[in-house]
Amino acid sequence: MRTRLTVGIAALCAAVGIPAPARAAPLEPVSAATTATALPVVNMEATVLAAQIDPRRPDNTLTPGAKSSVLAVEQALQAQHLLDAQWVDGYFGTQTVTAYSAYQRSLGYTGLDANGLPGTTSLTRLGQHRFTVSHQISAGAKVQRDGKVVDARTQAMLTEAERLLGARLKLDQGSYNPGGDPTSAGTHDGGGVVDISVTGMNAATRTATARALRQVGFAAWVRDPSQGDWPWHIHAAAINDTDLSTQAQHQTGDYYLGRNGLANQKPDDGPKVAIHTWEEYQRSH
Repeated sequence: MRTRLTVGIAALCAAVGIPAPARAAPLEPVSAATTATALPVVNMEATVLAAQIDPRRPDNTLTPGAKSSVLAVEQALQAQHLLDAQWVDGYFGTQTVTAYSAYQRSLGYTGLDANGLPGTTSLTRLGQHRFTVSHQISAGAKVQRDGKVVDARTQAMLTEAERLLGARLKLDQGSYNPGGDPTSAGTHDGGGVVDISVTGMNAATRTATARALRQVGFAAWVRDPSQGDWPWHIHAAAINDTDLSTQAQHQTGDYYLGRNGLANQKPDDGPKVAIHTWEEYQRSH
């Protein structure tokens, strides 16, 4: 009959005069958080900014701070068979915008929701098991201002510009206005874009208003009748608004490249300020 061994390992080692082995630390389970932190991180702010600027560049210069994030997005689009390998280069040019728009449509999105600018939902879904998303942006809900429609992000930006100016701003035209003023060339079809009344403003006040708008993250210009078939007004497009129409995306990209946001692409004629987004402004104040 076999006798069951009941002597512990430590006692057995002591009996034969050898040191007991060190107890191994128990293995810790791998948590979902641990797995997530091992993935690359896509900075949404930088990625969306590159998607506005890069297609407007005359060359393949990369948007500063965006390369690794754009590369991760492009690699994911390539894995979806939406982007050829030759365009996986960290440059969010027209090919990448087109591919991202196709990805949005594959999710069932249409119209502004498939404008080629990464939104939080689509970007997060694209990144499943590939990357996580930081610095998320949201245009927010649609709200009313002066009888016009704007998104919550634009409303907050206008409110802060008013605080800087110490004056109320009145809208001549809001956002989400397809088929509106034909001279707007589609810039108001999506979110983030407004025209501001300059009634009662002198030249200095118009310039100060454009400056305050730029300070909070708008690409803003004073428009006069010599530039087009329109009255005096201030045109402002919220940089990085994920609902920007294609035409408005081009304007914000041109603003970063020192242009006037018009079809003639002449030099920027607005007040000079450090260019930044609304989120960057918030972090610095």
